[in-house]
Amino acid sequence: MGIFDFLANSIRRGRKRRRRLGLALGSGGAKGCAHLGVLKAFEEAGIAFDVVSGTSIGSIVGALYCRGFSADDMFAIVQAINVREFAGKIRPFADMRFIEEYLSEFLEGDVTDLPKPFAAWATEVSTGEGVLLDSGPVARVCTASSAIPPFFRPVELNGRRLADGAFSNAIPADVCRDLGADLVIGCDLSAFLRPEAEKNAVMRLVGGMLQRVVPIGYRDDHKSRGYAASDLMLRPNLIDWRAVDVSRAAMQRMYEIGYEEAIGCMPAIREKLREAGI
Repeated sequence: MGIFDFLANSIRRGRKRRRRLGLALGSGGAKGCAHLGVLKAFEEAGIAFDVVSGTSIGSIVGALYCRGFSADDMFAIVQAINVREFAGKIRPFADMRFIEEYLSEFLEGDVTDLPKPFAAWATEVSTGEGVLLDSGPVARVCTASSAIPPFFRPVELNGRRLADGAFSNAIPADVCRDLGADLVIGCDLSAFLRPEAEKNAVMRLVGGMLQRVVPIGYRDDHKSRGYAASDLMLRPNLIDWRAVDVSRAAMQRMYEIGYEEAIGCMPAIREKLREAGI
């Protein structure tokens, strides 16, 4: 081996790739305000994510983060929504076009144009199989990942009818791995659910009716795969809140719960980062 080959190999061995931190944001509708509180805590701690994946509301928050919006920016976007007007457009199997148009104001362009690597997850209605969305118009990708029946009809994208990604991968931490993350932090918005025995008769009746009209079912591993691929899972206790709680007071409290969960887990998070060399 010549001296130049020796030097080149030495340089290559000494040049280590910077290890990357990933964030996987789970589904949960309005409970996604907790994601914003989580991100606020990370911002205050000086921790930034290199790659992000998301399902449903997690895809919207994740895309906004990768576009460069801060937690405060995103919460301001949420608070600017006319809740009454928004709710008036939601009916069984509503078209998500009005949401796509709203998101397009903040998420123009293609997923591949985002400053940080990002991917969303959706579910194909006809097969129940998960679908990776790592390209395509950002706003359309986010609505496809968020089309939860019976509130919204499936979204057409690349010749497929796509529904909420939570049916097949509620917390897409494995997607973060595929995007190149060395350490993945997940956020489960549905870690605490009210037991059936504690639900009143009306809640059980509505739940049964929804199961009959929804054209797709949850895969057995739709939650467990996210836990298996995460190094640490944040679990804000949102048991008292629902995916449709869109009052300003509810959103503010869910934001606070997410923030408190991340702050409480920060010592463990910093230890994971130290162990991973990030």
